[in-house]
Amino acid sequence: MSRRLVILNPAAGRGRLRRAWPGVAERMRAAGAAFELAETEGPGHALAIAERAAREFDAVVAAGGDGTVHEVVNGLLRAGGEAAFGVLPLGSGDDFAKMLPERDAVERIARGTPRAFDAGRIVAGGETRYFANCMDVGFGAHVSRNIRRVPGLLTGLGAYLGALAITLVRYPRLELRVRLDDAPPFAQSSVMAAVMNGRAFGGSFQVCPDARADDGALDLLVADGMGRLEILGLVPKLMRGAHTGDPRLKLAKARRVVIESDAPLLVETDGEIAFEDARRLEIEVMPGALRVLA
Repeated sequence: MSRRLVILNPAAGRGRLRRAWPGVAERMRAAGAAFELAETEGPGHALAIAERAAREFDAVVAAGGDGTVHEVVNGLLRAGGEAAFGVLPLGSGDDFAKMLPERDAVERIARGTPRAFDAGRIVAGGETRYFANCMDVGFGAHVSRNIRRVPGLLTGLGAYLGALAITLVRYPRLELRVRLDDAPPFAQSSVMAAVMNGRAFGGSFQVCPDARADDGALDLLVADGMGRLEILGLVPKLMRGAHTGDPRLKLAKARRVVIESDAPLLVETDGEIAFEDARRLEIEVMPGALRVLA
């Protein structure tokens, strides 16, 4: 019998997971998915649990949102174990889960077979972090930080839009140098640069609608420097994935991306703040690095 460990973040979804978990656990047992349970106690705990579990279990399952996914993926990739990775999406945005085939999450854990997914690796200041879905600098990263200031009654897209409104009051204008693979670097004045493994972040924003998590490449969106009204005008386009022909946005694919800035950059990965003051980011795809239960 396959040994599964479920890493449960009780704070996920602003309480959504705590309410839903008893029913989910009952459905898993009814589906024949025997599992052990580890409950996290705070930031970083899911990563530590996953790193220890990578060689002890056949599958490690993140029960929570994208932050829990991010920590579990970092733990698995640090350990280099062969454990498959599963997701019970019970957070606010659950963007990683949007990369999976449409299928009941419990069925995926109980009967899914591992499928090779890419991951991303970032090196900054000698430190390495991994991402399952996305990373970005600029406006999106500041929205991710500001979401902690949104009242707890707002969840999901509502919480993200609240943080977006806060960020519009004050957001950075970045002066970047960007290099894709072996092409010459280019200078770019920008409000945001995002490197995507999946299609969406923020719950509903289709940043790179053509991205695939198994194509051995990362997708890049770089936005020109813009004012508040221009950003607001782009929001509905981004939510529909209808922005790809906008001349203010550059979209590309690459296996390796280098982003440099003379000013410190706030860096978001999978909804979590990974770096506070990076000046050089070396980002590359890790083809097939994750075995995801799909």
